[in-house]
Amino acid sequence: MGKPITERMLDLVTLWLMSEPKTKPIPYMDFDRIKHDLKPGDVILIEGRARVSEVIKIISQSSWSHACLYLGRLDEIENPILRARVQEYYKEDPSAQLLVESELGRGVCITPVDFYAEMQIRICRPRGLSQQDAQHILGYAIGLLGSEYDVQQVIDLARFLLPWGALPKRWRSSLFQMNAGTNTRAICSSMIAEAFTAVNFPILPHIKKTEHGFELVKRNPKLYAPRDFDYSPFFDIIKYPFIEVHEDYNNLPWTKDEGYSQDLPLNQPEKDFKVLEAKERRTAKKRKRNQAISRLFKKSSLDKE
Repeated sequence: MGKPITERMLDLVTLWLMSEPKTKPIPYMDFDRIKHDLKPGDVILIEGRARVSEVIKIISQSSWSHACLYLGRLDEIENPILRARVQEYYKEDPSAQLLVESELGRGVCITPVDFYAEMQIRICRPRGLSQQDAQHILGYAIGLLGSEYDVQQVIDLARFLLPWGALPKRWRSSLFQMNAGTNTRAICSSMIAEAFTAVNFPILPHIKKTEHGFELVKRNPKLYAPRDFDYSPFFDIIKYPFIEVHEDYNNLPWTKDEGYSQDLPLNQPEKDFKVLEAKERRTAKKRKRNQAISRLFKKSSLDKE
């Protein structure tokens, strides 16, 4: 017996959301150097190109649409039970450098680092994280292998991040539920945030003032987006450009053509510009309307005098 029609429709929607454009821009980073520098516990941010990535970029107002947790090679996972669990979900090259991630259509899964060789990526390294806590963080994420991707949580996150005026009233009653979504599902950033929160490592905690200074309050992990690891002052950002730039930057292989490229930067999809332009037009119209109303009030006041 085949799948129910609702499941078949969901599969088709998932395929459509995960599809990528045929043209692939050249990344700005040196992938080989990034691979060589990775350490277990590093958070890797991905600038995805799939349709679902564009949705997440708009929701989070950031070019980073995905986050992964670097595990290392199999022999770098110290706990033999966790190592065996990873082998259950990844049966290919045992010497590959591995990530754990939560992805639409796959759920929480194991992926080799090489899968993202043609993507724009960035390393976010937790500053001062002990090796023991790094292994605890990896263990927490490995324990979630097989969990489903939480599409509902993406919707919940949109509710938090998008302006209230853009949301139907019937949605607002669930905006501030701390347990939005389910415990058996996860999205990429919340899974990683939960793992770091489990060892009390800060990402972007709420700072509460007290009589004696301040206290840190843990945020709901489900409220984190990939951009928060980039923004956090507790993570060091590591970047390796595809071409080294020193004092001799004037000798870079610039084109002899005097014109400018009209191609948009990697992290500025055309639709984002269209959204911004539409927003600017609406703002300009609103400003003109307010100015007209202000002039009418002034004229009415003068007439009364």
